[in-house]
Amino acid sequence: MKEYAKYEYKKLPEVNRPVISVCVAVYNSREYLPGSIDSILSQTYDNLEVILVDDGSTDGSELICDEYGRKDARVRVIHKSNGGLYTTRNAGIEAATGDYICFMDGDDYLDPDAYEHMLSALIAENADLSVVRYRLIYENGETSDKSTDRVLVFDGAEVLEQFLLEDEAVLIQNCAWNKLYKRSMIKDLRFPDRWYEDMLYTPKLLSRPVKSVYIDKAHHNYVCDRSSSIMNMGINKRIFTDLIPNLYDRTAYLESIGRHDLALISDYHLYKKLMGYVTEISASADPDRKRYLSKLDEYVRFGRDKFDEIFAIRCANPNEYRKIKIYLRSPRIYDLAMKINRDVRLPAIYRHMKKE
Repeated sequence: MKEYAKYEYKKLPEVNRPVISVCVAVYNSREYLPGSIDSILSQTYDNLEVILVDDGSTDGSELICDEYGRKDARVRVIHKSNGGLYTTRNAGIEAATGDYICFMDGDDYLDPDAYEHMLSALIAENADLSVVRYRLIYENGETSDKSTDRVLVFDGAEVLEQFLLEDEAVLIQNCAWNKLYKRSMIKDLRFPDRWYEDMLYTPKLLSRPVKSVYIDKAHHNYVCDRSSSIMNMGINKRIFTDLIPNLYDRTAYLESIGRHDLALISDYHLYKKLMGYVTEISASADPDRKRYLSKLDEYVRFGRDKFDEIFAIRCANPNEYRKIKIYLRSPRIYDLAMKINRDVRLPAIYRHMKKE
């Protein structure tokens, strides 16, 4: 890995400029859609092919797409019956003709120089992929942005390992929309037909590049707290039918390409996440609480023969293994310990911090 504390972006050529295909997933996002599309069309790098894929919208978003298609020659509109986000992303890939591909959701927006910086760094470093940090935009107007000016350059599978570590200092993440890909890199890879589709797509894609660039500056603005977003649905049946199976499939994929070391990192975060779900559901009044807890218990105990190896990896927090050992001995004792931690210990720490 190579690191630049402050990166100098080189000017892009004025002639023979590559085309970026921007595949925008649109579904009932009328309130945000004009701002999202405008942020793309006003990019400082303007050699774009903007593909608006309307996934059967019924709130007028489909009409907004058509309006933009009429007034800007760079915009192409695809209307399709509702089939879910994975079908929308795949339709965008199939329609794209650009040298590079990126994805966008119709309720997020970009900083003006996002694509210029992503493409400039990608070309300068002779990379296949560039990734940017993103800014969280809350509906109450507050933002969360931990940007710096540094840039990291990863060789080969280094970026895949960094992704799996889930390091908040290098915010690569599962999401498809904070990345710019060489079109030749995607080849025949398509999003799987399930929710949380990028959880398996992203590691498969990250195992392909020769070189990747991570720009630690928030150029993508992710609007939070949308009630219709799957990112904000809390505990629901999709966690069990799609998200958790995706994580098991991710581990299986890593094993299939001969990266047992990375499969252990994947499993570490899987079981850490499962225990988080146990804690959250135990404290909830969800009517499906007992059924969810039973299923989670099945998932946790499924991996118990591998726990010594999983929790021995370098990035593992010993406290996570202690918690899971308590749970395996007695879910009731675990639940009580988490309740004491939530209701007594954490408030006491918070009060002490306020006094200081």
